[in-house]
Amino acid sequence: MRKNLFATLSLWILLLLTGCNKDMLYLKEHYDIRACQDELAVGRHMRIEKTIDKIYVNKKKRIMYLYSEGKVVDKVPVSLGQNPVGHKQQQGDLRTPEGKYYIRNKICSSKYFRSLAISYPNPADIERAKKRGVDPGGDIMIHAQPKWNADGRGDAYALTKNWTEGCIAVTNKVMQDIWYRVPIGVPVIIE
Repeated sequence: MRKNLFATLSLWILLLLTGCNKDMLYLKEHYDIRACQDELAVGRHMRIEKTIDKIYVNKKKRIMYLYSEGKVVDKVPVSLGQNPVGHKQQQGDLRTPEGKYYIRNKICSSKYFRSLAISYPNPADIERAKKRGVDPGGDIMIHAQPKWNADGRGDAYALTKNWTEGCIAVTNKVMQDIWYRVPIGVPVIIE
């Protein structure tokens, strides 16, 4: 019984430590990104109704608001960095940045299904970090769930914890829904 409990707790700790930068632990099973890459190539030429033209993340409420033509069309729960209070100061501080950014790229991720890369650090973030003599970090994204939660059964758990290394995590279902609706360049405000 104790061995099973220890093994289960160890697995959960490992899963929670799979943050969102290049230097993290990797699980053995990753998403096959070929289908995503094909969809991305085709999707660049698709015209979508109800395009998302602004994203607002309220860190305190842990809600992401999606706007189209100035109106909120959806709001979704999110998970944030493990240290969610305050603005990201440097690489490794486990904070989600605060400020005005934009979607700079779409990424087919073997680790997180699909990701929308955010333009962090912006020039103000770089200057602030430079004055402090630290690396501001980077690779901040709105991403989906790790492979262990591909079917969504762990969504209730994953969305009650702040488990990333600074990214904004949504469910795979939400990411699938917004993947084509969020064009590159869409403003992202995080407060």
